[in-house]
Amino acid sequence: MNKKFLKEIFSYVMIMIGALMAAFSVACILLPNDAIDYGTAGVAIIISKMTAFPLSPCVLIVFLPFILGGFLLLGTRFSIKALFGAIIYTVGLDIFEEIPFVLNTEHFLAVAFGGAILGLGLSLILRHGGCIDGSEIFANIIIKKLSDKTGRNFSMSGILIGFNACVYLAAFILINRNAALLSLLVYVVATAVIDHFTDHFEAIKQVTIITKEPDKLVAAIKKKLNKTCTIMDSYGAIAGENKTLICYVNYFELQKMKEIIAENKGTFSTVSTIDEILR
Repeated sequence: MNKKFLKEIFSYVMIMIGALMAAFSVACILLPNDAIDYGTAGVAIIISKMTAFPLSPCVLIVFLPFILGGFLLLGTRFSIKALFGAIIYTVGLDIFEEIPFVLNTEHFLAVAFGGAILGLGLSLILRHGGCIDGSEIFANIIIKKLSDKTGRNFSMSGILIGFNACVYLAAFILINRNAALLSLLVYVVATAVIDHFTDHFEAIKQVTIITKEPDKLVAAIKKKLNKTCTIMDSYGAIAGENKTLICYVNYFELQKMKEIIAENKGTFSTVSTIDEILR
């Protein structure tokens, strides 16, 4: 078994663990304490509460259209991981809903604890190239369309905040104000944990690549990501003359960028988070 295959298997194991952590948080902590998840899972929970339709199939049904959009625009590898994570998440919801679990503490503390577990689970999924929330796929598709049309790079933050604001407004109107406010706490805690472990996944990423053979890299980046690069002459004390490539991508595109770099040996790369690009 080669190293690449083992790494891929490990990523699926981590996605599975992350999805089960998220399912445990939602089924055993958040829902019993009158809070809901955010994103498309939050939409599915609201629909389930309003219609009495079982939660786990409702989550999968709401998520499937986003999976299809991800398959068409973000690639097969990402979509397979996203679908795998979503299936594990929904199966986990079914299992954990049947397990008696009581957290004898105040709603506020329980929801904060549940949000932290949810954030840890989602962090594992995101760090290994997966996704179990359609709002992230939706934001990524919008960003990709805008970038392709304008040639500029955009952050996902505004789209994600707007999407979740709609979810909490729906919870406020259709469920009750306590559920909406407790769910907002879940969002704040979970995203704080995710930001810590993924270095602000919704922000733009700058990839800097030092190589002696830039042409193959530039061609692969253009073909697979439809991105261009800034190319600069550089000099290493040991390696001598080489080229430095700078490219801007979002968090989901970063996974493809890593694959491109791995296919081109003899490179040195760094990734940094960009708060703002001025033009």
